Amino acid sequence: LLADMKFLESLKAYDRDNIPPAVIKTIREKYVTNPDFDPSIVANASTACEGLCRWVRAMDTYDRVAKVVAPKKIKLKGAETELAVQMGHLNEKRAQLKELLDKLQALNDQLEATTAKKADLEANIDLCQKKLDRAQQLISGLGGEKARWNEAAEMLGHKYINLTGDVLLASGVVAYLGAFTVDYRQECTAEWQELCRKKKIPCSDSFTLSNTLGDPVKARAWQIAGLPVDNFSIDNGIIVSNSRRWPLMIDPQGQANKWVKNMEKSNKLSVIKLSDPNYVRTVENSVQFGHPVLLENVGEELDPLLEPLLLKQTFKQGSVEYMRLGENVIEYSHDFRFYITTRLRNPHYLPEVSVKVAL
Repeated sequence: LLADMKFLESLKAYDRDNIPPAVIKTIREKYVTNPDFDPSIVANASTACEGLCRWVRAMDTYDRVAKVVAPKKIKLKGAETELAVQMGHLNEKRAQLKELLDKLQALNDQLEATTAKKADLEANIDLCQKKLDRAQQLISGLGGEKARWNEAAEMLGHKYINLTGDVLLASGVVAYLGAFTVDYRQECTAEWQELCRKKKIPCSDSFTLSNTLGDPVKARAWQIAGLPVDNFSIDNGIIVSNSRRWPLMIDPQGQANKWVKNMEKSNKLSVIKLSDPNYVRTVENSVQFGHPVLLENVGEELDPLLEPLLLKQTFKQGSVEYMRLGENVIEYSHDFRFYITTRLRNPHYLPEVSVKVAL
């Protein structure tokens, strides 16, 4: 054995897992049980023999352990194989679970979207129902107005037909009847109505100036400003507001004076008299800046200086409109308004005055 060069290699490559049982039996009966077969004792005789002693004891120990461990290794290998199989099943189930969870999440998202859409639709249904209820209430409320609307439409149709004659009569009243009493105005309008019928000009059977040219809202504002509430005074207010000439109001009781002052108070009204030393300057400033002027307490004659103002004699230079008052040329504002009142009860104005103003 010592002469064998491959002896050490054979020991290293020895098949320790398949040691014959007879060899193991011999080792355990003859050598391991021998007290002299101890590496420390054998080392006294030979170091090489000590190594062989240790190797033999190691093989005995390995064989004893291998017989205990080998079945466990086999069981371990079987368990690992079974574990791999079960882990494969587990991973498959996990994949199925993940797929189901994804489907569940998608269904939950769809449920939330559907729930939100359902809530939105319910809100729209509620809103539409409220609108429908309100529409039904509105229709029910307006149903009672149908008869009134039909009547109003029929009345407007008649007014439209009679519009030509009514405007003709209203124009005559504004132009010619301002200075006369109620009775005389009614007589004149009655004669004019009969003349319109003869000429086959359509006009209303019961013509009134307030129905043709009047504005109830404006008339109410006039009354708040101090205009008397009777129809005659309202007609006078309509004549003042619709005439192309500046009004000269016969006002012995001061009602027109009070009305104009209250009505134009917020527009920076200037109140003047012909006896004022600087009234011309006041008129010039008012004409230029578009402020109203009230000339009160005039007599039967007017200052010739006011003639360009009464006749609205303006001229243009470039794009600006001017008026000459006396020796001064001033810019004319179309916001300017001019009122004249007299305290005389029964004044007699000559034609040259009457044609310049609206009496």
